[in-house]
Formats: sequence, C-alpha cells, structure tokens
Amino acid sequence: MARAAGRMAGRFAKKQAKDWAPAAKQSSAFVKHVLPATVKPFHALWHEILAFCFLALAAVVGWQAWRKADTLPTVEIVFGVVFAVVSAGYGVSSYLKARRISRS
Repeated sequence: MARAAGRMAGRFAKKQAKDWAPAAKQSSAFVKHVLPATVKPFHALWHEILAFCFLALAAVVGWQAWRKADTLPTVEIVFGVVFAVVSAGYGVSSYLKARRISRS
C-alpha cells in the first residue's frame, strides 16, 4: 500500500512540475529583465550615500583641524589634514562612480 502511494505521489509531483515549467521560465525571464533595472539605482544610491559620508567626515575633520590649529600639536594637524584629504578623495571618487553607474 505504501509503495503504491509513493508511486502516485511521484506521478503527481512530475505532473505538477510539468504544469509549473512554463511559469518558471517566464518568471526567470522576468527576473532577468527586472532585477538589473532595480539593482542599478540602488547601486548608484549606495555610492552616493558613501560619497556623502566620506565628504561629511572629511569636512568635519578638516574643520576641526582648522579651528584647533593653534592648540593641537603639529603631528595631529598633519594627520587630520591627511585624513581629510584621503576621505575627500574617496568621497569624490564614490560620487563619480555613482554618476557613471546611473548614466550607463
């Protein structure tokens, strides 16, 4: 009895798989067309957010280095300025990458 039920379940599963095959093909085509169109704006947005964070960080550190230039040791000022320049560079490059992604 169990063997017959297993065979019937197997046949039923095969029939269901055949019924779902066209829908699966259509859904994969849908995903192939829609997914890149939705991922691209999020990828550009991610780079824009990173650009904002790096530029804001560079602005804060640069401003603090400028404001406290007379009280900070020279080494800390140099490190602050170098950090601000590197952060600003990453921010600008991330912004340019976001523009490149959105234009392609």
